[in-house]
Amino acid sequence: MPIESGSCASARQAKQKRKSHSLSIRRTNSSEQERAGLQRDMLEGQDSKLPSSIRSTLLELFGQIEREFENLYIENLELRREIDTLNERLAAEGQTIDGAELSKGQLKAKASHSTSQLSQKLKTTYKASTSKIVSSFKTTTSRAICQLVKEYIGHRDGIWDVSVAKTQPVVLGTASADHTALLWSIETGKCLVKYVGHVGSVNSIKFHPTEQVALTASGDQTAHIWRYLIQLPTPQPTADCNQMSGEDEVEFSDKDEPDGDGDVSSDCPTVRAPLTSLKSHQGVVIAADWLVGGKQAVTASWDRTANLYDVETSELVHSLTGHDQELTHCCTHPTQRLVVTSSRDTTFRLWDFRDPSIHSVNVFQGHTDTVTSAVFTVGDNVVSGSDDRTVKVWDLKNMRSPIATIRTDSAVNRINVCVGQRIIALPHDNRQVRLFDMSGVRLARLPRSNRQGHRRMVCCSAWSEDHPVCNLFTCGFDRQAIGWNINIPALLQEK
Repeated sequence: MPIESGSCASARQAKQKRKSHSLSIRRTNSSEQERAGLQRDMLEGQDSKLPSSIRSTLLELFGQIEREFENLYIENLELRREIDTLNERLAAEGQTIDGAELSKGQLKAKASHSTSQLSQKLKTTYKASTSKIVSSFKTTTSRAICQLVKEYIGHRDGIWDVSVAKTQPVVLGTASADHTALLWSIETGKCLVKYVGHVGSVNSIKFHPTEQVALTASGDQTAHIWRYLIQLPTPQPTADCNQMSGEDEVEFSDKDEPDGDGDVSSDCPTVRAPLTSLKSHQGVVIAADWLVGGKQAVTASWDRTANLYDVETSELVHSLTGHDQELTHCCTHPTQRLVVTSSRDTTFRLWDFRDPSIHSVNVFQGHTDTVTSAVFTVGDNVVSGSDDRTVKVWDLKNMRSPIATIRTDSAVNRINVCVGQRIIALPHDNRQVRLFDMSGVRLARLPRSNRQGHRRMVCCSAWSEDHPVCNLFTCGFDRQAIGWNINIPALLQEK
């Protein structure tokens, strides 16, 4: 009688196991109707306030859960049998090869090799859960590095933009959908000036580089240049807002938002008319900025153009055309006559005004959705953020591909770069604010809990590198701006 080979025997065993597994599943399925009927009969004899339709639905759902557990249990038994068979086969192979019993060390080596696949499966299965645990530790660490210092509450609608003055006294500016722009004392959180010259949503605010003058862009198709005069009050001790709640991801309702009825800006000095009104756009002016020196200003509009103006005469110097869809942002270089404009057409463009006779245009293509902002950094780099949930760092000398890409889990709004430390602040649609370095390494996430942080979409961020109290400001559609103290040495050390 021929002897059955080891491979044929193992194949036959595997076939028998599959057959028994399928039979057990059939038995399970064949008894489902009997169990369901029995359970229905039992429930009919019980007192229940639930309607019969809901009760039957619950029975079906629980039946499905039971079947899933039964299948998992059967698969578990099969896996155990396979492990036992594998161990037996390893021992048999050892005897055939060596002609004697395996030593303990050899058997241990073979067993470890056979179980390595199982351990790898376990690692893969629990990788997601362990990564969540690790990320929670990172969040706890970032709380000590990123601390909320002050909240600026007074707008009656969402805040689109936030900016910090470049001259003394250093104040905070916010632009809101409530048709106003407010200037704040950073230390006290008190409203200092209220600008009411626009008849549409105020979408952007930027301060003049050397004077107490502000530039605002509005949905009323204009940009206004207006002067303010500020006398800062005596600083008061800052309340401790750093106590954290144990829960870090708490959902909010509209009841938790700052009360817009108590308008703290009603007692502020009010500026009602601009020094200059820039009127050349045929659509919403979504952003505006000063060129280096402050003698010219650039605006970006939903009419697909950006305009360059002479501030003293209010005359249009250049109309920058080329984008295929609405513009979303514009930004100027801090030391050179360079402008970047971003658009819903998934691109951003670099405009060069260093030579008055040449206005070269470079188009950066790398995003797959709306480019929400593009900003200059130190040197020859530009950082762009997009609704495609990415942030890209570009070299102006090489437009073909970014030198770094940051992938996130939510759309990115108006970003800002701490030029001195090369740290990027990313405000998100999902109410998070994350900090990255220029190489794409995540540094921290600003705390967000039931006691602090934004309750709705975070629209913009702005760094104040020289201010001792707050050096990062964020604003959102929850009608508040927040000042954060970022321990940058500790942040970079954690990196």
